[in-house]
Amino acid sequence: MNVAIIGFGYWGPNLVRNFNSVSGCNVKYVCDFRAERLSVVSRQYPSITTTSDFEAVLNDAEVEAVIIATPVFTHFDLAKKALLKGKNVLIEKPMTSTSAEANELYEIAQKTDRLLMVDHTFLYTGAVQKMKQLIVDGSIGKVQYFDSTRINLGLFQPDINVLWDLAPHDISILNYLIQDIPYSVNATGVSHTNNGIENIAYLTVNYKSGFIAHFNCSWTSPVKLRTMLIGGDKKMLLFNDLEPTEKIRIYDTGYDHKTDEEKRKVLVDYRAGDVYLPKVDLKEALLGMATDFITSIKEKKTPVSDFRSGLDVIRILEASQQSIKQNGKEIILN
Repeated sequence: MNVAIIGFGYWGPNLVRNFNSVSGCNVKYVCDFRAERLSVVSRQYPSITTTSDFEAVLNDAEVEAVIIATPVFTHFDLAKKALLKGKNVLIEKPMTSTSAEANELYEIAQKTDRLLMVDHTFLYTGAVQKMKQLIVDGSIGKVQYFDSTRINLGLFQPDINVLWDLAPHDISILNYLIQDIPYSVNATGVSHTNNGIENIAYLTVNYKSGFIAHFNCSWTSPVKLRTMLIGGDKKMLLFNDLEPTEKIRIYDTGYDHKTDEEKRKVLVDYRAGDVYLPKVDLKEALLGMATDFITSIKEKKTPVSDFRSGLDVIRILEASQQSIKQNGKEIILN
């Protein structure tokens, strides 16, 4: 299957390398408007055709799929053109700038009978797969909360704020792990560059069941943290993506409580037990994602990171933006 990579910036080289490694897949084109980036492709991959002409790629009948790794504001137009030309489409996160754009792309994909997929790479990691297993089999009990921190001294984006840049990773993980429908969001953020684009933001996702999820995102932290805490009523799970091997720790720690009606107090009994480190498959997630995309096209199956995964993330991000602009007001999700 011939594919084309559109955009050879930060993520493009990783996409080319991994799609070249998928059995039965051939990267025929890399398309980018910057000549210096295309020269890098030519040096590293002499067999790949480089071009700045996106239309030429779409007009090549041998190209069955395009992978879009360009700035977010370009995703919709590029994907729409590709779908209308009968190409299968994979888009980097976040899929589009609005949920309306995402829905329009999905309608076109349905009419043209083509696959529309978003790259939520983390869903293919051994750590997230292990966490899913632990939640499904009841190892940590009923899940009560989700607390994510994704901060570093990062690249300030010119078109999207820090939530749109960093939170899609962890929101996609949340939606994959928790089979519950979010009800509303609250978000606050601040811009220290006076351009209105928040570089620090906090997002809370609320559920009618009482489950709650919180996200801390920043481009201005002196340290890099990639942690996720998931609390169950039996055990608690800590995921640290920066750990080279021991990415997941399960704490047999928790509490029990009862209410003393006479004294009008909540009596809490704490429990501290062992810490367990489950074995995690350290396979390359991006290769798993690329393989899922190609296989899903060939076998007409639904990929793990499908259109719905992308849309659900955008709905939360859209609501978070509304909340930030209204000083943290609760925004009900439609």
